Amino acid sequence: MFNSTMTFKDVLEEGFKSNKDVSQLDFTHVLTTLGVALIIGLFIFAIYRFTYEGVIYSHSYNMSILLISLITTLIIMTISSNIVLSLGMVGALSIVRFRTAIKEPIDIVYMFWSIAVGITTGAGLFYLAVMGSVFIGVIIILFSLFKTTKKTYILIAYFDKACEADVLKALSGNTYVIKSKIFTKDQIELTLKIKVKKSNRFYVSNQCH
Repeated sequence: MFNSTMTFKDVLEEGFKSNKDVSQLDFTHVLTTLGVALIIGLFIFAIYRFTYEGVIYSHSYNMSILLISLITTLIIMTISSNIVLSLGMVGALSIVRFRTAIKEPIDIVYMFWSIAVGITTGAGLFYLAVMGSVFIGVIIILFSLFKTTKKTYILIAYFDKACEADVLKALSGNTYVIKSKIFTKDQIELTLKIKVKKSNRFYVSNQCH
């Protein structure tokens, strides 16, 4: 029975007493856990590749999603098997800083999904990891089926300052976001993210260059 008068120190000492060595982890269990994490990671990899709608697909980012699930699985297995290593792991991870820019909001979802898979599989909750991933994957596929026929592109235009009105008029009727606008002495460099259909064409006055 749990003693309500136990202090944090008592709980910590009890954890050290019942602590087991990482070397005592069963080889079959470790291999099975990593195998399940790998299979689910490949499933996430395929879903991301199939449903990607961004401008430039990054294979390295997709590979990192797969590897995150495996690495997180190793961390959780270490934490759950040895309280001393878990405290050291928390201290080590607290100084890590990730500065990679996330270009698409959906990429954050895939990253958290991969981390969640690593946590659940590392804790031995295989059923939860598999069922949760299948459910999330089905939801993402269903939503991707309702995507528009427009495709997203990055458009970089160079033109004279006098032609700015004509260029903006040619872009009207399309969904776009201006990413940067650089002015030089006589010209403008316009970079924008635009969604167009395959049949779309842009026409600007012949007087503009």
